[in-house]
Amino acid sequence: MFDYSFLHWTTFLSAALALNLVPGPDFAFILGHTFKGGRRAGFVAMFGIWSGAFVHVLMAALGLSAILMTSALAFSAVKWLGAAYLIWLGIEALRSKGGAFIPEADGNIAQPLPRRGTWSVFRAGMLTNILNPKVALFFLAFLPQFVVEGAGPISAQLFLHGVLIIAIAAFIEPPLILMGDRLGARLRRSQRLALWMERSVGAILIALGLRLALEKR
Repeated sequence: MFDYSFLHWTTFLSAALALNLVPGPDFAFILGHTFKGGRRAGFVAMFGIWSGAFVHVLMAALGLSAILMTSALAFSAVKWLGAAYLIWLGIEALRSKGGAFIPEADGNIAQPLPRRGTWSVFRAGMLTNILNPKVALFFLAFLPQFVVEGAGPISAQLFLHGVLIIAIAAFIEPPLILMGDRLGARLRRSQRLALWMERSVGAILIALGLRLALEKR
C-alpha cells in the first residue's frame, strides 16, 4: 500500500510546499493573533487552523466534501455562517480597549493571552477554517490529482496526502510566528500601538469575512 514513485513524491511535495508558502487568509489570521498576543496566541491560532484543515481532510477522504460541490444550498449555508462568524470576531476586536496589552508598572508587558482565552483563540481558528467552503473544495479538487491506481484505497490515499499538506506547514509557519512575535513584542510596549494592533486584527477579520461572503463556487 502507498507504493508511489519518486516522481510522484517530488511533484506532490513541491506543490504542497508552494501552497503553504503562498500567503492566504489562514496565515493572516495566525499572524494577526501573533502580533496581538505574542507567540503563544500565534501557536494556538495555528493549531486551531490545522485542526480545521484536518477536519476538511477527513471530509475529503470520506467523500463528504462532495456535498459542498454539488449542493448550492449547502455551499451557501456554510459560506454565510463562516462570513458571519469572522465579521462577528472582527467587531468584537474593534470594540476591545486593548487593556490586555498595557505595560505593567515594572515595564514588563502584561500576559497577552490569559489561559481562559486560549480556547477562544483555538476555537476561532478551527471554526474559521471549517466554515470556509473554499477550503473543502480545495482539498476535494487538489488531493484526487495524486491518487494512484493500485497504490491503496482511495480514501486512505486522500487522507495521507491531506495530512502531509498540514505536516509541511509545520516547517513553515512556526518560524514565521517567532519572527512575528519579536516584532509584535516591540509594538505591544505602547498602549496606543497595542490598541492599534487590536483594531488591525478586527479589520483583518472583517475583511476576511467580507471576502468569504463574496466568494462564488
